[in-house]
Amino acid sequence: MKAMVFAAGLGTRLRPLTDDRPKALVEIAGRTMLEITLARLRTFGIREVIVNVHHFADMIIEYLKANNNFGMRIEVSREEVLLDTGGGLKKAAHFFLEDSGRDQPIILHNVDVLSTIDLHRMAQFHAQNQALATLAVQDRDASRYLLFDKQLQLCGRRFERDDKFEVLQSLPQVQALAFCGIHVISPRLLTMMTDEGAFSIITCYLHLAAHEEKILAFRADECYWRDLGTPDSVLEAAQRLKKEALR
Repeated sequence: MKAMVFAAGLGTRLRPLTDDRPKALVEIAGRTMLEITLARLRTFGIREVIVNVHHFADMIIEYLKANNNFGMRIEVSREEVLLDTGGGLKKAAHFFLEDSGRDQPIILHNVDVLSTIDLHRMAQFHAQNQALATLAVQDRDASRYLLFDKQLQLCGRRFERDDKFEVLQSLPQVQALAFCGIHVISPRLLTMMTDEGAFSIITCYLHLAAHEEKILAFRADECYWRDLGTPDSVLEAAQRLKKEALR
């Protein structure tokens, strides 16, 4: 399998930690977010990764070079203008489409999340269900939710702040679940994204789900998960990692 790490964001919520560096190079217990994410991917046998960069892009490029790409084949996708997750993936599509004739699932992973989600089990779930995309989700408090039906098929989203709904179809019962920033996709998706420029991959998923493509939820309620988007969350994650290192 190959993977993409989304690392191009400005990291505004992480300020002042990102005043002089990209969020991917913010350290947690002595290791950068990027190193931690790459190590997680290596644990599941992934050796080929593309990383999108924008904010302090040269720092990430030099960091990877100085660390010999952590023993992996790593390509960098530089975005002169931020393309969001969908546009970033579309720009990086060549990295995955070079393997013509192969239908290996692709892991997409935000650099600013820390979790114990089993990527191998998630990829198996994706393959067994012949999904176009599989999204790791949890039943927890969040500012926005994805909506799924009883078959775990994506059917809408909800923004908690203004109680705004976007529903693909009216259903008597839906599950509102929080997205974890980790997904598995089929390479087929790369040729089905019709938007141009900057766009969200979630918007793309909703469009495809409305056309009866299989966009599924992978429940990861039992797993540890932490958004590393604020200084406080970085501190909490660092304390957890230090405890694990002492065990």
